Amino acid sequence: MDLLANLSQSLQDGDDEKVAALTKEALAAGMSAKQILDNALISGMTVIGNRFKAHEIFLPDVLLSARAMYAGLELLKPLFLKDDIPSRGKVVVGTVQGDLHDIGKNLVSIMLKGAGYEVIDLGNDVPPERFVDTAVAQGAAIIGLSALLTTTMPVMSQVAALLKERGLTGRIKLIIGGAPVSDAYAREIGADAYGFDAVKAVEIVDRFLMRQ
Repeated sequence: MDLLANLSQSLQDGDDEKVAALTKEALAAGMSAKQILDNALISGMTVIGNRFKAHEIFLPDVLLSARAMYAGLELLKPLFLKDDIPSRGKVVVGTVQGDLHDIGKNLVSIMLKGAGYEVIDLGNDVPPERFVDTAVAQGAAIIGLSALLTTTMPVMSQVAALLKERGLTGRIKLIIGGAPVSDAYAREIGADAYGFDAVKAVEIVDRFLMRQ
């Protein structure tokens, strides 16, 4: 098994120490940060995402692989800045105001980072204005909203209304997700898409950003 394949497999195994060691080894062998990111870390997380989607693995396995991915990313990050390597795009995510649940949102954030996106995670209990203001200030193309309570779903509608009010509908895509949310609700409030789970959310982001 070659070095990058070994690195990808170690990430899938959730072995953060081995991922860090192999990332250093790959850099020492003259591989670029982008090569390591694309051909080992992102490819490894893609496998994890597909296996999670197929119910072959579960949330704890994804979190272990995510921790391993971060071990490699921490070593590559200074090189991205030095080489001015762009991310695949910026995505603002958060759980809406009044809702403190964040497991689903955290998983989406992990999978997006694993796919090479820059994620601005606003945490939970986030007011509508903060989502829109942050997306504009950061030049993000997408806002991802999460809600687990039916009582907080109307906040999603407020974010959609705010984007419309500021003339940003279409320019900044709105994706919503969470247990009580549906595709029908996304259409009802004027959101651009409904992400059933974290893997679907990444697929939607890929689709939207590849169009630009």
